[in-house]
Amino acid sequence: MAESPVPSDHSAATELRVARIGMIVPSSNTCVEPTTYRMLGERADVSVHFTRIPVTRVGLDGTSDAQFATTAMEAAALLLASADVDVIAWNGTAGSWLGSAHDRAITEAITAATGVRAVTSTQALMKAFAVLRVRNVGIVTPYPDDMNAKIGTCYRDEGITTTAAHGFGLTETTDISRIRPEDLVAPTRQVVQSAPDAIAYVCTNLHGAGAVEGAEAELGVPVIDSVAITLAACLAVVGAGPLDPRWAPDLAGSFGVTSAAPTRS
Repeated sequence: MAESPVPSDHSAATELRVARIGMIVPSSNTCVEPTTYRMLGERADVSVHFTRIPVTRVGLDGTSDAQFATTAMEAAALLLASADVDVIAWNGTAGSWLGSAHDRAITEAITAATGVRAVTSTQALMKAFAVLRVRNVGIVTPYPDDMNAKIGTCYRDEGITTTAAHGFGLTETTDISRIRPEDLVAPTRQVVQSAPDAIAYVCTNLHGAGAVEGAEAELGVPVIDSVAITLAACLAVVGAGPLDPRWAPDLAGSFGVTSAAPTRS
């Protein structure tokens, strides 16, 4: 039997192309990748590709801050760009205490170096607050009180009031990763007593995505997880369909993209 001819054009290959999401992850993070794959499930319209930068602890000091320098982000982004990704995300929440200008510098540097659109976890959280019309938020974090206070200050600069904050007092990222979804139940119930418009799990090494659905059902307010909302933002940027709403709100259109996922020739 004669073999079927190979099409002279690349239309078939083009149709099979998927949107590619690139993510920069802290080196010690063990939450982002498995959680991202779990949320995407069997979806075939997107693929996710990861690279890492050195991060082992967080805090309000120069040593911690240096881990999140734009030079490190640029180098990581260039690796992802070689995979022809459609968006690059810094999947970390350092911008929550370093401020919006820090994250804006990161995304601008990434795009300047690669030509690829970029977003950060903190920017994704802020988009979610805007979409859900959140002005008052309760936060649950793994961090100590001084970091939570700094997050509150940075949020206030963006017009968001932190009504309550619960932290686990941790700065070593390997310790943070040991917090499980069930450990977030009591703190979430605690911060909701401050009557926020929403609750945010702030940290991408915090296993919050698995707690979202149950917390929302019990408490009746939106619960936004950092890992889930970062993926939701990436899907919005590339024009792909949203996540299942049990994980995160739909951010479609909030990044100025409403079309279907891009194809490549």
